[in-house]
Amino acid sequence: MKKLKVAILGSGNIGTDLLIKTLRSPVLECAAFIGRNLSSPGMTRANSLGVKISDRGIEAIRSEPDSCDLVFDATSAIDHRHHWSVLQSLGKIVIDMTPSKIGTMCIPAINLDPCLDQRNVNMVTCGGQASIPLAHALGRTHEVDYVEVVSSIASRSSGPATRLNIDEYVETTEDALAFFSGCAKTKTILIQNPAVPCIDMQTTLFAKVKQPNLEALDREVKAIVAKIQAYVPGYRLLAGPVYENNRIVIMVKVQGLGDYLPRYAGNLDIINCAAIATAEAFANKNEKKDTDQRSHAPRR
Repeated sequence: MKKLKVAILGSGNIGTDLLIKTLRSPVLECAAFIGRNLSSPGMTRANSLGVKISDRGIEAIRSEPDSCDLVFDATSAIDHRHHWSVLQSLGKIVIDMTPSKIGTMCIPAINLDPCLDQRNVNMVTCGGQASIPLAHALGRTHEVDYVEVVSSIASRSSGPATRLNIDEYVETTEDALAFFSGCAKTKTILIQNPAVPCIDMQTTLFAKVKQPNLEALDREVKAIVAKIQAYVPGYRLLAGPVYENNRIVIMVKVQGLGDYLPRYAGNLDIINCAAIATAEAFANKNEKKDTDQRSHAPRR
């Protein structure tokens, strides 16, 4: 199978972990790892792995547009607005790791297939990837009046880009919760816990519904958790769904794979795993398209 050539824009923790996951993929090839500082830990790691690196940012892709077919943008929501204007003109597929809300929101366990028809796919947020499938299950079984999501992560797993995008994180997660659950009133809280040893990512969903049906919800939750575990092995249901104090409660924990980031950084690992699953689906779709074209080509 011909591998899909990808470029990673952003050489921080998320970008470097994406690099390791891309190199392990049977259908993806990292053609370029791009940042701004050749001596950064991410650039050093990529160079040691024999991956082509550049410190020219988006200009590295603009100057060599044929170097890749798909771009992971692991920078910031502000930067992505500029990057998309360039990448759109070049006809690239973009998987946006930032909470910019420019592209189509993608939660692979819910809406992967329709996202493959888009050129800009947004991975929402780490808290969104953990909680939105649960909210979606809730919306499939209930009329939902209110959804609140609280995510606790280790402070050490929250890098500069994450801290820079906190406002966008909250707004984007709340909008996505509303979209996928059908509930107009949502709230998102992110707790960055400085405890040592570092805590694993934990996300709790609280909801107010009309006429709770825990049996139906339990079936939906178990089904969606199994789908997520297919691409995020460290995703675990800790508690629920239960009904207490006039609200539904569901709690999950996420441990990372430990590729580049510590295992406790499940918040970063879940969004990266979701992005890799999406990129691999694009690769498989392209391969099927190429195979169909070859099979229908006239014989000489």
